[in-house]
Amino acid sequence: MVEHLCGNYGVSQRRACRVGRLNRGTYRYRGHKDPRTALRMRIREIAQARVRYGYRKILALLNREGWKVGRHLVYQLYREEGLTLRQRLRRRRRVAVHRRERQKPTGPNQVWSLDFVADQLADGRRFRALTVVDVFTRESLTIEVGQSLKGEDVVRGLNRIKGQRGAPKMLFCDKGSEFSSPAMDLWAYQHGVRIDFSRPGEPPTMPTWNRSTGPLDKSA
Repeated sequence: MVEHLCGNYGVSQRRACRVGRLNRGTYRYRGHKDPRTALRMRIREIAQARVRYGYRKILALLNREGWKVGRHLVYQLYREEGLTLRQRLRRRRRVAVHRRERQKPTGPNQVWSLDFVADQLADGRRFRALTVVDVFTRESLTIEVGQSLKGEDVVRGLNRIKGQRGAPKMLFCDKGSEFSSPAMDLWAYQHGVRIDFSRPGEPPTMPTWNRSTGPLDKSA
């Protein structure tokens, strides 16, 4: 408003501020707050690369990279950059908006698919089995069985395979707590592996499971 009055009516800045009932000191004030441009850019880069990450996981990655920042600052910049996922959008649509086409492997040991299957014994005791399959060759790499499998158990199984074949470039899995755990996130970060979570209600890329013969090729 002050610029409008000064430019169009040729009045002084003092008079324009008086007409607009604005203190001249307030009008002339220029903030000296650090814009933290580099940190903002890094937060945006992480959010674009990992679209399902909230500010807490972004904070964990920043701390690993050596940024000495706290939770409140990251949350403030995260909101100011407009990275917060809007709650009023349906979850399925939000994922569809940000979803990229899945990478198709061109050779063995590039992409592994992880999933859990469950069953029970004759006495009623239930157990779970973690299955890891090479997406390209459809080879079953390991089956970890237990009554209670957590993120640490998944990491233990992946380390066992990595010792024999090396680490893959990408993992396909669902958004289960075992696969989105801090232990899994740390393992993927340390080995340069990307985790591609499937859409809600969509199983990860996995061959059809047969109890008697194991994984079967879907194309068969």
